[in-house]
Amino acid sequence: MLNKSKLSTLIRLHIVRPSLIFLLFTGSAQAQTSPVDYVFLLASGFLCQSGDSGNCPAVAKSANGDTYEISGAGTFASWKKSVQAVGTFNHKAKDGTVLETGAWLASELISFGSYGIAPNALQQRGPAYAGPGLGPKRMSTRAGAMPTGGLAIFRIVLVPFSGPSKTAVLQMNCALGDVPRERSVEGIRLTFETGGNEFPEEMGGRVLFLSMRFKVSPPARAEEQEAAPGRAELPHN
Repeated sequence: MLNKSKLSTLIRLHIVRPSLIFLLFTGSAQAQTSPVDYVFLLASGFLCQSGDSGNCPAVAKSANGDTYEISGAGTFASWKKSVQAVGTFNHKAKDGTVLETGAWLASELISFGSYGIAPNALQQRGPAYAGPGLGPKRMSTRAGAMPTGGLAIFRIVLVPFSGPSKTAVLQMNCALGDVPRERSVEGIRLTFETGGNEFPEEMGGRVLFLSMRFKVSPPARAEEQEAAPGRAELPHN
C-alpha cells in the first residue's frame, strides 16, 4: 500500500503538474480567443527557482500554530468570475506533523481587485523569476502578458487522500503595483466554510498574476523617427 509521501509524489506527477503545464501554456492562447483575463502562479513554477525557501510553498497559519502549505496555478476571467485552477496542499500541526495532504480545485472566483501592472517586477526580483521564455520583454511584446498585483479570493475544494472533501475560501495576495498598506504582505489566507477554522496569518510564499489582456505597442523604429541618412531637405525658395 502506498504511503502518503508516495501518494503525494504521484498526484504531483500525474494530476497537478500536467494541469499546471496545460494552464500556463494555454493561458496566452486562451486570452486571444476567450474571456481569460489572468494567469496566476501560487508558489509554483519559476517562482520556486530562486533558491529562497520562503517562496514555496505558500503558508497560512492559524492562531493555534497549525499551518496549511499550498501551491498551484490557474487562469481566471475577472469580469465573468470564472476560474480554472488546481494545486496541492499539506495541513501540518504546530510541531510539523503532517495531518492531511491532498489536492485542491477552485470552484468559484469570488472577487479580484487589481493593484495595477508592474512592468519591471520580474527583473527586480531577479532572473530566476523570469523563467525560460517568460522574461518581461517577451511577455509584454509577444504574449501580451504583464505582471500585475492584486487580491484574488477563490472558493476552493480541498480533496485529501483520506477523509471527506472540504470547502474553503482562499485569499491570494500579490504585493505588486499600487499596494494598499494593509495588503503589503504577500501570501495567502485560508478560511473553512464549515467549522469556521481560520488561517489568517501569511507566513510566506510567492504569488504572481499575469494580465493576459495588456497590450504594449512596439517602440517606433529608429529609421522612422529620424530622417534617413543621406536624405537632404529641399531648399526653400
